[in-house]
Amino acid sequence: MIDRLAIGTAQFGQRYGIANHGGVTIDQARSILEVAASAGIDTLDTAMAYGTCEAWLGEIGVARWRVVSKLPAVDESCTDLVGWAERILHSSLKTLGIERLHALLLHSPGQLLGPQGDALYRALIRLREQGLTKKIGVSVYSPAELESYIRRFDFDITQIPFNVVDRRLLTSGLLAVLQQSGVEIHARSVFLQGLLLMNAESQLQAFGRWRPLWERWQEWLARQRVTALQATVSFALSRPEIDRIIVGIDCRRHLDDILDIARAPLALVFPADLESTESALIDPSQWSSHEKM
Repeated sequence: MIDRLAIGTAQFGQRYGIANHGGVTIDQARSILEVAASAGIDTLDTAMAYGTCEAWLGEIGVARWRVVSKLPAVDESCTDLVGWAERILHSSLKTLGIERLHALLLHSPGQLLGPQGDALYRALIRLREQGLTKKIGVSVYSPAELESYIRRFDFDITQIPFNVVDRRLLTSGLLAVLQQSGVEIHARSVFLQGLLLMNAESQLQAFGRWRPLWERWQEWLARQRVTALQATVSFALSRPEIDRIIVGIDCRRHLDDILDIARAPLALVFPADLESTESALIDPSQWSSHEKM
């Protein structure tokens, strides 16, 4: 199961996630990647918008990793999308110190449905044809969003939100559809940016309007005699449709705990009353500023 994990790098050099009180330093990042690689993890998830992260990864050395990155939003005034995409990807690869990506995703895939959509898709195809990336795809927030893209475009890979509370991609049947289509599936937000790992008091402080859900969650964890980390990692790994589970790592101990769980995931039954379809909760992009803090 360990080989189904991928290391998320959003914490490298910056604060990320509701429960993160400080970014991972470059020395911590180096240690995390060394331990992860030794354990059998081969995939990194990053983005060109992650501050100094690319420079750090290039300094650490990621040539042996399968690197998944994301293009930023394209300026609406851009008239040469192929040239823009080539320039920005060449610059990214140089910074990372690698010759090509495993996959390139769109960080703002909604632009595919705009006036530049077809040109943007052709730019992705061109990058794949040039061998600068093995696969192309999108990072989405919801099943409806994903469906709007796959009706018009063919992708090799997609990144989706998936966790104990947010099971929409499973209940909608899209996980099965993607797998049957041969699309590589990466699940992110398995901790809901750390919200699912917080204690009851902290959850209520930030998201008190969902008090009944948090009470059910904490009571269920207590009855099962498991930690939130054990439950969330085991839940994500229980879905065979998912190729990689992206885990954000705050420190070396956090990684060690996740590796221990992945070596022997728990067989748990997750009740339906722990689910939510309320986007104000399950979509971090809609969280208010005090919730993001």
